[in-house]
Amino acid sequence: MDALIDNYPVLTEVKALVEKLFSWVMANVFVVAPLLQLLAIGVIFLVVRSLSPRLENLIDQISIPLGYERYLQNIIRAVKPLTLPVLWIILQSVSVLVAKNTGWPSHLLESAVSLLTAWIIIRLASSLVAEPSWSRAIAVSAWSLAALDIVGVLDPTLSVLDNMAVSFGETRISVLGLGKALLALAALFWLASFTSSLIDRRIAGMKGLTPSVQVLFSKLLKIALYVIAFVLAMNTVGIDLTAFAVFSGAVGLGIGFGLQKVVSNLISGVILLLDKSVKPGDVIAIGETYGWINSLSARYVSVITRDGTEHLIPNEELISQRVENWSYTDQLIRQRLPIGISYASDLRKAIELAVQAAEEQERVLEDPAPVCHLKGFGDNSVNIELRIWLRDPRSGLSNVRHDVLLRVWDLFQENGIDFPFPQRELHINKTIPVRIES
Repeated sequence: MDALIDNYPVLTEVKALVEKLFSWVMANVFVVAPLLQLLAIGVIFLVVRSLSPRLENLIDQISIPLGYERYLQNIIRAVKPLTLPVLWIILQSVSVLVAKNTGWPSHLLESAVSLLTAWIIIRLASSLVAEPSWSRAIAVSAWSLAALDIVGVLDPTLSVLDNMAVSFGETRISVLGLGKALLALAALFWLASFTSSLIDRRIAGMKGLTPSVQVLFSKLLKIALYVIAFVLAMNTVGIDLTAFAVFSGAVGLGIGFGLQKVVSNLISGVILLLDKSVKPGDVIAIGETYGWINSLSARYVSVITRDGTEHLIPNEELISQRVENWSYTDQLIRQRLPIGISYASDLRKAIELAVQAAEEQERVLEDPAPVCHLKGFGDNSVNIELRIWLRDPRSGLSNVRHDVLLRVWDLFQENGIDFPFPQRELHINKTIPVRIES
């Protein structure tokens, strides 16, 4: 066998590689310390596997306060699958501390902690981050940090990133610090968004506040939370906010020239919320757009028309243009329906039938009652006008006008009331001879 291997140099190299690998395994794997670490990892896993179902049952028994079901259920749904890895990483961290205090090697234990940390981060990201690209980015970052920590080059890598820095006066900004700032900013912004959603739901349930005040409080609270999150993120990584004072002039110049419309819409939005001229649910008409206000945002107002089209109208236009708010004081609106009848028809009967047609419609109010007035005598018809009152303009106007006029048509046809049409009479005062040739 040895003679055969000696005749082939490739087999000789393979033999040397196998012997080297075998020697490394015998020196590093099949020794007491690694075996004890693997045994500790296995025992801890078995313990955690038996405890995690009990902890999941305790989580299921948590009582959720009224009004927070949607958000807390999402949190419970995201946390419940993490009971096993969280318990595992806690006990595994304790084993690392015990090993270090007793002087035993703990490389495999620390590697297990790094892998569990990456696992928890990835599971949280997949549960809480809806955007797939962000979730993948978090997963890649977590596995990369775990791999660097396992091979023992995480600290040198962080040191290199920290040395890649630039200075602005007394402020030093490194690649590592910038990465920490972005990470802290993303986490705190997500926390601010989640907190504002919870508080928005609470504010929406306060019946004593008008819709405009509810929206105003929600927007101001959201701005405050995001500002606090930004300040905390900068302070977390040690960035002095006074360093940004250098850019204040440039920012002001940019706002003055490039962002004046954006700032104008933001300020207009605050004015609309303060003066309560429009609020969610109001029926308005601005320009060619007629519909009800679905929501008020920092930059625009969402108006939904009867055909389902949603118009995003900048706040500035509602300040600078004429706006018809059909429900500013109350929901009552009056509709005028002009009707023409023939001169040969019974006028009083026609007025009576028009009022009857309006009274038969459910959406037409009984108080104020519908009325019909004689408006004038036209060239071809006697002009009357039916006036009706509605309380729900959001449900549409054309549909109720259609129902009333269709009923007027039916009643007029049943009672012999004629609708006129334009007629012309031609009088010839002088005969004109006509010559016919065959």
